[in-house]
Amino acid sequence: MTMRNISLTTSLFALSLSLITSAAWASPGQGSGDNGLTEADVDRTISLEAGDMWFDPEELELAAGEVVKFEITNTGNLEHEFVIGSKEAQEEHRQMMLNMANGGGHDMSNMAHGEGHDMSNMSNGDGHDMASMDMAGVTIAPGETGTLLWSVPDNVNELEYACNIPGHYESGMYGNFSL
Repeated sequence: MTMRNISLTTSLFALSLSLITSAAWASPGQGSGDNGLTEADVDRTISLEAGDMWFDPEELELAAGEVVKFEITNTGNLEHEFVIGSKEAQEEHRQMMLNMANGGGHDMSNMAHGEGHDMSNMSNGDGHDMASMDMAGVTIAPGETGTLLWSVPDNVNELEYACNIPGHYESGMYGNFSL
């Protein structure tokens, strides 16, 4: 095997590994950790479409205290995530995802693709605590629909939703909440 082939194989393996290990951030009933929400708490349901490098709609109006059920259908050919958080939290999460894709050594042993994941237990090994970032999200495979129950916080003025898989946000895969 030539050096070029080894390099290409290693790069493809790292990309594949990053996609496989980007497990579901929250299953139905979970937000940033176990928030205890159930279907009975839902004030309204919002359906979104996640294509390859875009969300539709690109902006959503929400009210503080409202409990929303998001149904996100991935109509694209790539795995995507729908993560809610501040711009700063999204940037921090994006950097963590990039580090993971580049073999940053994050402990992903408590995550399994397709299973719910409590973000409050996740640290990237350098003090990156997802719970302190007040984020919630779900990862959606191509052709699948992910569901997320989330309560709009009272104490924020600006939030966005995004896919932070490397390159996706930079290609325009994010939207804003009007609060």
